[in-house]
Amino acid sequence: MRPPLLATAALAACLAAVSPAPVFAQAPMRDAPTSFAPLARQLLPAVVNVQTTTTVQARAGRPDAPEVPQAPPGSPFEEFFRDFLERNRPPGGPGGRQGPGGQGGPQQPRRAQSLGSGFIIDAAQGIIVTNNHVIDGADEINVVLTDNTTIKAELVGADQRTDIAVLRIRTDHPLTAVDFGNSDEANVGDWVLAIGNPFGLGGSVTAGIVSARGRDIRQGLYDDFIQTDAAINRGNSGGPLFNLDGKVVGINTAIYSPSGGSIGIGFSIPSNLARNIVAQLRDGGQVRRGWLGVNIQQVTDEIAESLGLRNGARGALVARAQEDGPAAKGGIRNGDVVLRFNNQDVREMRNLPRIVAETAVGTQVPVVVWRDGKEETVTITLGELPPEQQTADARPGQPRPQANQALELSGLGLKVSPITPEARERFSIRPDARGVLVTDVIPNGAAAERDLRPGDLILEVQQERVNTPQEMQARLEALRRQNRATALVLVENAQGRRFVPLRLRGEGRGGSPG
Repeated sequence: MRPPLLATAALAACLAAVSPAPVFAQAPMRDAPTSFAPLARQLLPAVVNVQTTTTVQARAGRPDAPEVPQAPPGSPFEEFFRDFLERNRPPGGPGGRQGPGGQGGPQQPRRAQSLGSGFIIDAAQGIIVTNNHVIDGADEINVVLTDNTTIKAELVGADQRTDIAVLRIRTDHPLTAVDFGNSDEANVGDWVLAIGNPFGLGGSVTAGIVSARGRDIRQGLYDDFIQTDAAINRGNSGGPLFNLDGKVVGINTAIYSPSGGSIGIGFSIPSNLARNIVAQLRDGGQVRRGWLGVNIQQVTDEIAESLGLRNGARGALVARAQEDGPAAKGGIRNGDVVLRFNNQDVREMRNLPRIVAETAVGTQVPVVVWRDGKEETVTITLGELPPEQQTADARPGQPRPQANQALELSGLGLKVSPITPEARERFSIRPDARGVLVTDVIPNGAAAERDLRPGDLILEVQQERVNTPQEMQARLEALRRQNRATALVLVENAQGRRFVPLRLRGEGRGGSPG
């Protein structure tokens, strides 16, 4: 059947002429080295083992428990020694001695050891960087160099929030140092080397790639981890993650593992975050962080729609600007969405605390917020984050006179009422609280979908204060007349304040008395 084949070929040629095949630009490839050995030889002398000793009490209820020799944590010897001593424990405790009534003597404290890693960043001053959790609570810290030289170390400073610590050793022994690199240039797919002290075995080198960036592993407000598949195990904590230029782009800190061993999911603190923390610890032994004084929440698609925010959900929604805080003094209001801070984009809520914390205390910074359907810029003078930040109590002014009528809000599955003395006692509402009280939530309604509950207070509707059920009802009706799909309400309960987008259902213009 020759003609159909010719016709098909001709048609294909025509289609090719009309729609040429897409041409994809090939990204330049950086070949992996034939061997990592030259780089490893260069870097290994700068990586140290960190050994700590801590005094701990004997296990409660086991005064006769023999002391397990301190094998490296996680090593096969640890379990071996424990099993051996349990089988051979004398009936009266160590040495067979018994206390009154056949019980062992008083519990004696024992010395526990742990192992980690670190790296030298200043050979002349003997400055070493490691993780805070490696040295936390230690009575004694020793550093072991690659030639097995052991040197006593002193703690210069530690920061629990980012899990970074700085040590100093004083020695005439020649030291090798490494430099921090630019972690922002570490792209997904780049080769990296991890060097450390896994399971107390000594200096070990593993290779892998950057698997992901910006990981939040729920360790704190400043999570921005580099994820790598370079093998990281117990004892690697505090060790460096190197790029192929021999620069430190991360501090190996955590792994995800159901078994305790590496499954190729490790996390490193980016060097650009660590560099500032290390510099402050070296200078003063503590870290001063910028403080904005806001409670924030994530901007969802529905919240973005409620606020008329263009280009989708982004930024950090200010649920509350704390009184007398830098934000409130600078003009930031409840309901603002922070889009840019100090010329850096705030892509999502968790970006803002890190950007603020990295900004120097006392700096005047421009802040771009979304307010009343448009962008506005305010200038904030950054404060210092208190050592133990407490949530500021609200001290609103006197409430307006309230009507006594309760209402069922049409289409929301919600019944609200004024805050009466009886309600204050029933729901433990503080004396100075104001707003509209949620008294009943209908299952499967719009309010139930957003987890509103009896006892919650509704303070604002679409960023306007409401003090009575009638005010709230009128505000909702106005939004329906504007064909708004959702209403953004500010809710307060014992857990704090949060903005909640409620779907506006139904066309009713009022509620029925409750």
